[in-house]
Amino acid sequence: MFSVTEKGVRTDIYQAVMLHKSFAEPLNVVIIVKTNLATHKRAHVVLFSTDLDLPAEKLIRFYRLRFQIEFNFRDAKQFWGLEDFMVVEETAVTNAIQLSLFMVGVSQHLLRAFREESPQAGVLDLKTHFRGEFYASETLKLLPQKPEPILFQRITRFIARLGSVHNRPPRARAA
Repeated sequence: MFSVTEKGVRTDIYQAVMLHKSFAEPLNVVIIVKTNLATHKRAHVVLFSTDLDLPAEKLIRFYRLRFQIEFNFRDAKQFWGLEDFMVVEETAVTNAIQLSLFMVGVSQHLLRAFREESPQAGVLDLKTHFRGEFYASETLKLLPQKPEPILFQRITRFIARLGSVHNRPPRARAA
């Protein structure tokens, strides 16, 4: 057991190997008890693992990462097709999962820069932006005379923002 006090809250951490009547294997159990020293209100969390040698600090860190992992899988399913693939071969499943999770990482990296201009932007805004940029670029290539680079960039940028939830384009000005 060890305790830490920070900002008026004492955190007590207990660790033991325990048995449970409905689970055949012994469990590495970590109990975290937080006590507000001013109000004496208490809260607790019970964490467990089948790895009996895992120290409490590492188990707590793994549980904290669990939510980030779940968010990444949610994004892979929601935005990058993990939910939609229809393959059953092991290699194809592995490739689909890895590609979806790779795209989660790429989109998180791109969102950091994208949010400098549009702080509320999300993955859908990012996808809309790049799809719009592609459509604008391809459409402008069809013109008999390519616009000047600055105009080309302004048009592409404007069209890329159409359909965006948090990165709305400014109103178009009449020429």
